[in-house]
Amino acid sequence: MSVRMSKLYGMDIFSDGGKYLGKVFDIIVDVEKGEVVRVTLESIHAASRDEAQRIIKEKTILYKNVKSVEDVIVVSKTGAGASASYAYAPTKEEAEQSLSFLK
Repeated sequence: MSVRMSKLYGMDIFSDGGKYLGKVFDIIVDVEKGEVVRVTLESIHAASRDEAQRIIKEKTILYKNVKSVEDVIVVSKTGAGASASYAYAPTKEEAEQSLSFLK
């Protein structure tokens, strides 16, 4: 799937079951790989480092879980059963790497 990154900002995000999850506020990109890694449901621009870590932990969706980008973004759950989640809790190393722009 190929789409302009600028098109993603502000798009509504829905689960594949039709539940509204929020809007795209920020996009986290792996510059070395040239790919989108996560989309955030809350802005991290004015956040403190601790707040940005919380947002990345609790309010992000792995882009690999995006199933469709048309008029809205459709994502699938990860995991199984009651523990299934759309959010992705990164490892400490991944969180540090994602926050490198705050240094």
